Order: sequence, then structure tokens, then C-alpha cells
Amino acid sequence: MKSFFTFALLGLLLTSCASIQVSSDFDSKAPFAQYKTFAFLKEGIDKAEISDLDKKRILRSIEKQMTEKGYTLSETPDIFINFFTRERERQDIYQSVGIGWGWGPVWGSTVQVAPTATEGILFIDIIDGKQKDLVWQGKGAGILSERANKDEQIDKFVSEILKQYPPKVND
Repeated sequence: MKSFFTFALLGLLLTSCASIQVSSDFDSKAPFAQYKTFAFLKEGIDKAEISDLDKKRILRSIEKQMTEKGYTLSETPDIFINFFTRERERQDIYQSVGIGWGWGPVWGSTVQVAPTATEGILFIDIIDGKQKDLVWQGKGAGILSERANKDEQIDKFVSEILKQYPPKVND
């Protein structure tokens, strides 16, 4: 019984500390070094199918990260920022050795544990302000925890994604 609780606790720790898988892609011809100002693409963000509170959290976090990178929020931006989200149920299957009961030899069996969790995916798009072309897209996927502080969780997603912006372009 003690082994089962240890295994369950380990699974809980692994899912609560699960990392965010991040990837990005970009247009190698875009003039990233020339971009200094940004604004949010309101029409696109309004279509995101998440709560208005989560939208505000994402907007605040993106603004904070971009400002820390030296960009300025502007009415006439060099780039527009948009985001959208997806979520899906993820099921991980683990196998564990069951422990027998009572006195005497231990009888074991294989037990499958299949916890489900909600995986959230956040896409951040950066669009050239003049050309109106997508020049960069970052994606972060990770487990969403109901127990975690939402502000911290969203801030971590955004900061991990935007670590890859601006991209390292070989001239």
C-alpha cells in the first residue's frame, strides 16, 4: 500500500512540475532587427475561446515580456501580436507493480495507471505591421493545473514561448 501512495505522489509531482514544450518558426527574410514597437491584434484575440480573465492574463504577460525585451507599445506598431489557444485531454499510461496483501510471500501483479490531464497549447503570432504577414509563431504546450496560480502558470507559458523571440537569424 505504501508503494502505491509513493507511486501516486510521484505521478502527481511529475504532472505538476511538467515542463512546457516550446517550438517556434519564423520567416527568415523578415527584418526582425528593425522591429521596435508592437500592438495587439484585437480582432484575432477576441476570437480566442477562453475566458476574458485568461485573455487579460495573457495580454499582460505578453506586454511585460515584450517591454522587458525593449519593445514599446504603440498606436502605429512595427508588429502586431495575436494569440490563440487549444486544449486537449492527454492520457499517460504508467505501469506499476502491485503489492500483495496479508502475511507471507508478496504476490505481485502489473497495474496500469492512466491519469488524464488537460494539456493547454498557446500560440503567439507576430505579424509585420506594414506587410501584414505572419513573420514568427511560437507555440507552448503543457499540462494545465487547476491548483496552480493562473497568473503564474500563464506567465510561465508566455515567457517560455517568447524566450525564442526574436529569432537568431543568420545574415
